[in-house]
Parts: sequence; structure tokens; C-alpha cells
Amino acid sequence: MTETILKSEDVHSFIGQHHILQGVSFEAKADAVTVLIGRNGAGKSSTLRTIMGLLPAAEGKVLFKGREIQSMKPYDIARLGIGFVPEHMGIFADLTVEENMQVAMLREDAATAERLESILEMFTALKDFWRAKAGILSGGQKQMLAIARAIVNDTSLLLVDEPTKGLAPIIINALIDAINEIKRRSVVVLVEQNFYMASSVGDHFHIMDDGKVVRSGLMQDLVKDEELQSRYLGISKAEE
Repeated sequence: MTETILKSEDVHSFIGQHHILQGVSFEAKADAVTVLIGRNGAGKSSTLRTIMGLLPAAEGKVLFKGREIQSMKPYDIARLGIGFVPEHMGIFADLTVEENMQVAMLREDAATAERLESILEMFTALKDFWRAKAGILSGGQKQMLAIARAIVNDTSLLLVDEPTKGLAPIIINALIDAINEIKRRSVVVLVEQNFYMASSVGDHFHIMDDGKVVRSGLMQDLVKDEELQSRYLGISKAEE
């Protein structure tokens, strides 16, 4: 039986008076990419922020490898082995690529050096711009740096929020290759509106609508279900 790495149980959260998450429940299993998908405002990004402790869970439980984490501080959650790539990447534009990576490292040891070497083989552009300020990178290169920062530590769960937003198709294909490589060593939970990206990397899907998970299943089944795509994702046959 495949191990459940992350579990959200009836999680509620608020931003001010707004009830953003209204009982979110889903699981992410080992050796898989789990995709949270849905229209804008469905609560996808807020779900990742709640898992990371950046948005407090008012009710419910978040379990990582069976341990409740919903009351922990974000930095303590990160130290458990959870990496987070926010929608706006969170890189330091005035620091070099090298400095961005150093800031992200929890420790500088042989294992970290080995992971860094593997990352630079995957994202060769980062090696090319190693001494350059991160602010001069293209949008795709910045996204690569954001992901690299999140996986340079011993990350067993990677949360990625809208990585393809505003990127050209050729860069999206490069990110698809990267996510498929990363999932060999980390469980990935991906928030994504680009259905091509979601269907290219996802093993399991959870459709969110109005702050709740309304449908779940295998991504291969969602790809075939045009009615479900149209109802919750606004995808018509002509758009595919």
C-alpha cells in the first residue's frame, strides 16, 4: 500500500472575515505528483499557504508523515523536509544565483553539495548565471531558481504554486521535465491552472471549487473526462 505523505483533514482558514478554505480534505501519496486544480479563487494557493503555516488553520488537521503540523511555525515546518515555491517565486533579486542558493541551505555538507550538483545538471541555466544577480534572469530562469532553492535541502515534500504562470511553452516543457525528475526523490503537490502542465506531470488530481475539494481521482481519468473539465475548469474541446 502506497504511503500517504501529506494529509489535509477538513481544513478551514480565513483571511480577515473571508472564509477561504471551507473544509479542505485530500491526500498526497509517495512516488507521485498530486495536482490541485481549479478556477481562480478556488482556494488552491491558500491551501499550500495553510500547509506551510503561512495562513493559520482555524479548524482541521494537516498531517505530514502522520505528524500534525497545523500549529507549527513555517520555519519549523520547512525543517521537517517540506519545500515551498510560492506563486511569486520568493527569490532575492539583488543577490546572485549562488547567494540565493546559499541563503536557502539549511546546512552546507556533503549531501547538500551533492544535491546542488544534481540541481545544476537539471537547471543548466543556473550554472551559466551562477555569479549574476538573480534580478537579471528571465521569468523561466527565476522559476528554476525558486525550485532549486526549495530542493537543495533534504526535501521529501515539495509544494509548488503556479510555476508556469506567464511562461512561454518551451519553458513550460522544461519545467515538465524538471518536475518529472524531482518526483523521483520528492513527493510533489502542484497548484496549476495550465491543464497541459497539470496533465503532463500529475498522477492524482483534486479539483477545488469555492474553498473545497469537489472531485478527486487519477489524472489519466480527468484527461478523458471532458464534461468534468468543462464544468470545473472551463476547458472546452476546442481549447485542447
